[in-house]
Amino acid sequence: MALARASGSTRAVGRMALWLLGLLLVLGLNFTPLLASPQTQPADKLPKHCAVKPEWIRLDGRQVLEVRSAPGAQQVPVYARRGSETLQRWASDLAVQPDQIVVRDEPPYALIGVERGEVFTPALAVDDRSAACFQLSRQELAQRYRDNLRQALAAYRRDNTLGSWLRGTALALLVLGIYVLWVRLQQRLRDRVRAWIAAQESGLFQLAQQRSGQLLDSGQIRSVLLLLLQLIHWALLLLVSYLLIPLLLGLFPPTQVMAEGLRGQILSLVATLLGGIEAIIPNLFAILLIVLIAVLVGRCSNAVFRALDRGRIRIPGFYQEWALPTARLAMILIVLATVVLAYPYIPGSSSKAFQGAGLLLGVLAALGSSAIATNIISGLMLIYTRAFREGDRVEINGTIGVVQGRDLLVTRIQTPRNELVSIPNATVISASILNYSFSRREIAQPVAMAATITIGYDVPWRQVHELMLAAARSVDGITDEISPYVIQTSLNDFHISYEVNAFVRDVNTYRQTLSDLLAALQDQFAAAQVEILSPGYHAIRSGRASTLPPPYGGS
Repeated sequence: MALARASGSTRAVGRMALWLLGLLLVLGLNFTPLLASPQTQPADKLPKHCAVKPEWIRLDGRQVLEVRSAPGAQQVPVYARRGSETLQRWASDLAVQPDQIVVRDEPPYALIGVERGEVFTPALAVDDRSAACFQLSRQELAQRYRDNLRQALAAYRRDNTLGSWLRGTALALLVLGIYVLWVRLQQRLRDRVRAWIAAQESGLFQLAQQRSGQLLDSGQIRSVLLLLLQLIHWALLLLVSYLLIPLLLGLFPPTQVMAEGLRGQILSLVATLLGGIEAIIPNLFAILLIVLIAVLVGRCSNAVFRALDRGRIRIPGFYQEWALPTARLAMILIVLATVVLAYPYIPGSSSKAFQGAGLLLGVLAALGSSAIATNIISGLMLIYTRAFREGDRVEINGTIGVVQGRDLLVTRIQTPRNELVSIPNATVISASILNYSFSRREIAQPVAMAATITIGYDVPWRQVHELMLAAARSVDGITDEISPYVIQTSLNDFHISYEVNAFVRDVNTYRQTLSDLLAALQDQFAAAQVEILSPGYHAIRSGRASTLPPPYGGS
């Protein structure tokens, strides 16, 4: 119940805070309607005598009349300045009423001035050249000028009364009160949300932790949420405070121009953002469509290559071990194609910043691409030449072990001592590769191992053959699929070299089986009282003891 009441109170506070924020936004962006200004022609179509950048006749800082051409030989800036001084004098003279501003047509000019009884005091003149800048006749432009002057003078008088100042002061106090209330409500809402985040020990945080793949624990998630809460709190506070400034300034006549300038900046920024969003929406849809097509193509590609890897689909000349590496290459090509197609639609892709970043990436790629490209090409050659695959027992550059990884840049081998050796693919492709696993996998036959010993000429070669074959048959790791055999490789000065070739049952036990074979050879020859003359040495037969080892376990 307490949790429900707290949740309901939080929602009520949030709704009230949003209402107050909306009120401040509306009040802050509200502005006094601008006076109607004559519509000018585009700058490239203006007559030559019209100023491209207009001057303004102002009253208390506000723009009243737009001037692009001055009558006679007057300069436009001078004419606008004198008009502003005359309008300010009219505004200060309470005897001048807005309806006393009239127009008299006295060709070639239409005169605008103050009429008091029978006395007409002209202040501004409009000729045909000035009217041509606005695509109007002389009389029409003069009448618009007159209407704007009357409105400006009436507004000035209305805004500079005691009642206007009192009303502005009251509204300012009301706005400040709403602002203080908003700040308190926002702080209260922030404290409630902070307390709720701090109270979450399980449930939501555990789910987020599982979804993130254990990348973030509950404490880190809580810290991120609290930081995000602080950022939102201060961003809203700064936004409302900034909107409050033009709102307060607009309540008093002397600062209304400043308020309008600030409002103009805000509205210009909002218009720019909205215009930018509107402009990039079609591009975002195009990027989304390209990415969606790329995802579908990528999934289809992965499905086909997974089927090839599992043997469900067979393509003549395409081996199963090529499936997964080719799938990775296809995905890289799909990603590159997606980037190339989507790049022109990325907002700001044609800007100098994007071009500079692209140039930097190009320089970095040029500097580091030589060795990387060599290793990548070598890795591709190793994949498609089928020299080995993951899990094979190989010897590369004197390193013997099981292939643990075959990437585009390096090949990783785990040695019998559980050492992981990383060999660049450029080195691998230039070295001779001895693959112990190829025979059993490709031709369904065991791989052979060889052991060489030297025996003196005094021992019959047939006896040596029998002893070596007996030693090979006694080793458990030697298979009987193919019978072992012995060959004599050389007749040396003092002994004969015999090589026994036996076939390994399991290539993963190659090292241990070779050790067992050598031990069996020693046992067989020792039991037969035959000396192994490796390494060669000289023995003087003068009754001294033989070099034969004593029986195993004997004295």
